[in-house]
Amino acid sequence: MENVIFIDTHVVVWLYTGKTELFSEKVLEKIRKNDLYISPVVRLELQYLFEISKIKEGPDKIIKTLNKDIGLKESNDSFIEIIIEAIKHKWTRDPFDRIITAQASLNNIELITKDSSILSNYKFAYWE
Repeated sequence: MENVIFIDTHVVVWLYTGKTELFSEKVLEKIRKNDLYISPVVRLELQYLFEISKIKEGPDKIIKTLNKDIGLKESNDSFIEIIIEAIKHKWTRDPFDRIITAQASLNNIELITKDSSILSNYKFAYWE
């Protein structure tokens, strides 16, 4: 997977809500120049955030809009392979972070995230 970057859930929300000022120029450049992918668990986390009223739109609308606007795609790696990889990521108890990172790790792909725990533990995590 060349020119592919995974993005974390908060990055999806900020892109959807137009909060580009939260990104550095380097991150925005990576977003512009690469194919953006999310783990399907991002869809689940968006639903969770919607249910607890942290975001105003559900995952279908957010993902469909970002697919249309910036070409965002959902990865379709094998779920069992992702879970086997996630078992190795013992540095977090957060199931969303664990699966999102595992899916990026499965393919040695950069993950754009501001999450300090991910940045400290996943060698291809990026936020500059």
